[in-house]
Amino acid sequence: MRILSVAAVVASVLSMVLPPAIAATPVVSINLGKTVGKVSPTLYGLMTEEINYSYDGGLYAELIRNRAFKDNAKEAAHWSAVQYNGGSASIALDRAGPVNEALNVSLKVEADKLTSGQRAGVANDGYWGIPIRPQSTYRASFYAKGSEKFQGPLTVAIESSDGTKVYAKAEVEQISSAWKQYTVKLTTGDAVPSSANRFVIATGTPGTFWLSLASLFPPTYNDRPNGNRIDIMQKLVDMKPTFLRFPGGNYVEGNNMENRFDWKKTIHKLEQRPGHRSPWSYRSTDGMGLLEFLEWTHDMHGEPVLAVFAGYTLDKKFVAPGPALKPFVDEALEEIEYVSGDASTTWGAQRAADGHPEPFKLTYVEIGNEDWFDKSGSYEGRFAQFYDAIKAKYPKIQLIATTRVKSRVADVIDEHFYMSAEVAEKKAHLYDKRDRKGMKVFVGEWATREGAPTTNHNAALADAAFMTGMERNSDIVILSCYAPLFVNVNPGGMQWKSDLIGYDALNSYGCPSYYVQKMFGNYLGDVLPESSITDVPLSPKGIEQVYYSVTRDSAKGTVYLKLVNVGGSSQPVQIEIRGAAKIAGDATSVVLSSAAAKDTNTIAEPTKIVPSTSKIGGIGPKFLQPLPAYSVTVLQIECR
Repeated sequence: MRILSVAAVVASVLSMVLPPAIAATPVVSINLGKTVGKVSPTLYGLMTEEINYSYDGGLYAELIRNRAFKDNAKEAAHWSAVQYNGGSASIALDRAGPVNEALNVSLKVEADKLTSGQRAGVANDGYWGIPIRPQSTYRASFYAKGSEKFQGPLTVAIESSDGTKVYAKAEVEQISSAWKQYTVKLTTGDAVPSSANRFVIATGTPGTFWLSLASLFPPTYNDRPNGNRIDIMQKLVDMKPTFLRFPGGNYVEGNNMENRFDWKKTIHKLEQRPGHRSPWSYRSTDGMGLLEFLEWTHDMHGEPVLAVFAGYTLDKKFVAPGPALKPFVDEALEEIEYVSGDASTTWGAQRAADGHPEPFKLTYVEIGNEDWFDKSGSYEGRFAQFYDAIKAKYPKIQLIATTRVKSRVADVIDEHFYMSAEVAEKKAHLYDKRDRKGMKVFVGEWATREGAPTTNHNAALADAAFMTGMERNSDIVILSCYAPLFVNVNPGGMQWKSDLIGYDALNSYGCPSYYVQKMFGNYLGDVLPESSITDVPLSPKGIEQVYYSVTRDSAKGTVYLKLVNVGGSSQPVQIEIRGAAKIAGDATSVVLSSAAAKDTNTIAEPTKIVPSTSKIGGIGPKFLQPLPAYSVTVLQIECR
């Protein structure tokens, strides 16, 4: 039997007869008269790698799947023979007489038995369909050659999946018996947007022809010939990212040496890029090559964070430091020159020849990726060898280590976090007491993993809580980027759940976490005023329910106050501002909230949870700000 003390008995009785204590109101104190640090100008950016069909079947606008016929060694995956009016054709992969070493497979199409009025050919089903929009012009191209007795013509078309509707078509009147590239434009009329369509190359003339590198591009962002999807790119631009970390991620390393990101095989014209297998079970065309990453960054008005291959692959093989590693160090130096060298340099001249004369600004280079997985201990020596060579030629470049090293003093350390909501909220104070004299921090991959294929609102709240901690400590956390960035939501498109932007062939959407990222990136000052929070309510598990960060635009005086309420009930917060000669009486309020923490956005409901913007009054040196349940709030306050 448990014996209670007199004090415990009294406390128990009082708890039954007295009302519960009123929870204290949190107080956020801001002293504009004192600045405690500068906000990193590169705090928020993007990280990307080929996963979840991020490039092929995602951002990269190519609509033809398996365009070089290499996805399957035994059959022409995603291609099928088509027939009209009783005509017939057979198709097969052919490795004899290829276009070149990179395009070493072609598709042989035999339509030898066609009679008058019959047609036959080959169709591609795209990445879960070929999307069409009304009044749009598509660019189709392909390499072709015919047998000695076949000269064409070939009809190129976008049709419904059953072939009953033709949305756009063009004709190549004659083809050669030698390989040649052909290009046509396909323009749709008043079609209803749809993705249940196919791309067809067919003939009404008996004979045999071969195809290679068959391609179809819709209109692209900034009208780049080898460019990106407009809708997805716009979502990225709207986030105002300051950098793009590329090419990843596991994509840098590859499953083995053969399939690492070999940047030299991703430049030049498309017909010179052999492609390779990504670490996530499908083949990459390498249409999104090194220059395309750089142009993607340029289109967002950001700068590259370049990850270079550092001699370790995902099959746990590594290149020992010393002479064996030297070719890869030299390769990294050449890659840096391709990115940042002017046209007087060897690789800067190559970039100019590839279509971009001006050098790209390059501040940060990351040596490898997640090298804590390398249990051999070789990263110490590998990092040192890369460090010495790069610093000798490019002393101003900041070098990022992917795990802690003792051999050299890295400029920045890359730290990765994939977390539950509870852990993300607890890590909001991770950097509060970090040594300011140590290495700067790059949170190069992080996410609250809740929801699929994209995150739910509860994950977004936890993300926001974690981001307040990075922002308050943005004097040492100088770069950060969420991962993964993309996911194709079709069946089979996802290899990693809880992603930021979802899409199918036709449409795309941002999840609640996307809007958190956008809010934090769009409302950010350049200095950190002295600030604090007291009387923060706790959950039954002892986890804080309110989080904050505050930055200020030192030129304009604007204060950006971010407040996160992860709890399920409304929460008032007292705001106290000191050190301002004048505070405007109203402010701009941007709020992301939802009635239920498990709510989310989808392809069917892309804007179920989006921020709302309004003007609010009652702003002054002291004011009470109500926070809705499950909400992220940004207040833009004008102060002088």
